[in-house]
Amino acid sequence: MLVLLVRGGTVVDGTGAPARTADVGVRDGRVVAVGRVDETARRTVDADGLVVAPGVIDLHTHYDAQLCWDPYATPSVLHGVTTVIGGNCGFSLAPSEPEGHDYLTRVFARVEGIPHPTLVDGVPWDWRSFADYLDRLEGRLGVNAGFFVGHTALRRLVLRDDIERVASPDELDAMLHHLHSSLAAGGLGLSTSLVQSDNDDQGRPVASRFAARGELVDLARATGEHDGTTLEIVPPFGPFSDDYMDLMTAMSVAADRPINWNVMNVSVAIEELIAQRLSASDYAAERGGCVVGLVMPDTNAMRLNLVSGLLFDALPGFDLLMELPVRERIAVLDSPARLLLRRSAESQVGRSLYYITDWGGLRVGETFSPANEGLAGRLVRDIAAERGADPFDALCDVVVADELRTMLVTPFRGDDDTSWKLREATVRDGRTIVGGSDSGAHLDMLDTFTMSTRLLGPVRRERKIARLEEAVHMLTGMPASFYGIADRGAVREGCWADLFVFDPERVDSGPVYTSHDLPADGSRLYADAVGVHHVFVNGQQVVEGAELVDARPGRTIRSGRDTRTVTAAEGLSRQWRSGVDAPRSGG
Repeated sequence: MLVLLVRGGTVVDGTGAPARTADVGVRDGRVVAVGRVDETARRTVDADGLVVAPGVIDLHTHYDAQLCWDPYATPSVLHGVTTVIGGNCGFSLAPSEPEGHDYLTRVFARVEGIPHPTLVDGVPWDWRSFADYLDRLEGRLGVNAGFFVGHTALRRLVLRDDIERVASPDELDAMLHHLHSSLAAGGLGLSTSLVQSDNDDQGRPVASRFAARGELVDLARATGEHDGTTLEIVPPFGPFSDDYMDLMTAMSVAADRPINWNVMNVSVAIEELIAQRLSASDYAAERGGCVVGLVMPDTNAMRLNLVSGLLFDALPGFDLLMELPVRERIAVLDSPARLLLRRSAESQVGRSLYYITDWGGLRVGETFSPANEGLAGRLVRDIAAERGADPFDALCDVVVADELRTMLVTPFRGDDDTSWKLREATVRDGRTIVGGSDSGAHLDMLDTFTMSTRLLGPVRRERKIARLEEAVHMLTGMPASFYGIADRGAVREGCWADLFVFDPERVDSGPVYTSHDLPADGSRLYADAVGVHHVFVNGQQVVEGAELVDARPGRTIRSGRDTRTVTAAEGLSRQWRSGVDAPRSGG
């Protein structure tokens, strides 16, 4: 007898193959039949008029902390996500000794935008090794979850408080020891960050940004000594220098693994920059490496402020400003010195952050001072024109009055017809893969956890950048093959029964709103899904309609056990774009 029978749906199997009407039978957590199924089942779901697809695999999330109090990784699971990959950007919660917990907590709060009290209340820190962390989650998850080993965690563990320097040979050996142990326990690979905006709560660069080139290459080489591993990096803003392209290539070649970098938000305003960054893939290919960029398939806006300063601190000049206490920042922004800030910010690196340095294009989202009453929802350029002021000066006056707490909303990047054509070309480019939602992070800044329902819904229906089969493949079979995640990303006999059942004519994200549901009364941006009927993880239902179902069928995704090795050569041949791995038993 089957445990579950999903009857009469339109099966879009995740490989890019044409949709077909079929039943899907499930037993022992796996798909055992696709086609006409006459076997009886304990539960039958009528999927007539609905799409039955694999669960979405989100390659770039930061659910590491949230899974400690929320086993479902909400709201992603509501949007069809059944597998999340965390530990990205060099930030993992393990390995770590107790004396490093405060630093990692403060880094997660600052860089990932998770309220510090939420992390203090919600993360138990009852682990030390990477194996301990994975074991703590095993059996308690509502979704599947795998994790990179974060470079910042490794450096903090070995160098302790003295992280702002190059590691000695002995210290590098110690990092390699902990990396090997973590990968042997199931870590998916090494992640690191060199981006200018990754700073701690004091405005200082996080630990990974102090690493020498040799350290990064040696850690990558060690990663390649373990089966089923890969590499992830966050690059600096701006055009890729020759040295940086050479670094990514060297890491890929040393590990014999693809390396992916995060993230492209497509707009015709940066078309030349996108082309230059994608050329890193060609540079690597000529030298035997494989470099792949993650690309978001939708437009998005961000909510920023000058208290946390995230992304502002990537602007030249603002990086130094953000190292100052808030009172001193206010004094600078309320003085003639702010003109120097503007000139620095509008440099070459600043132009790559055009959606911030177009000061007049920022919209005031929320204000806190009586002096700013009535400004919410207005563009800075309109406020400036009304006051007869320069937009940058008007912006400074507004945020100073709010003691820097003003919420500033960036324009939707690339929401014009030309940018949408460029976006379609970019998501279809063999040097990219769809991903980069950052779900679980930037809780007051981003709503990109809607990536899957937006792509399958209005982006596909209205912008037509992909057929249904292609869109499903981009979210399921493609990421599974790229990371070598075995037996997932497809509706096929032998695969795990991660199933996403939705109405193709209605699927979408609902409105984004603030939810006050985090530990210690923390809040976050949230959105329910529209047109989602069922989500199954390993054959058990976790979402019915808009509601969670009380179940814990998720598994940790561990390298070697649940993944196969994807070499640099396989990445170069783009075999991972053609479908999922062949089913295998066990695991």
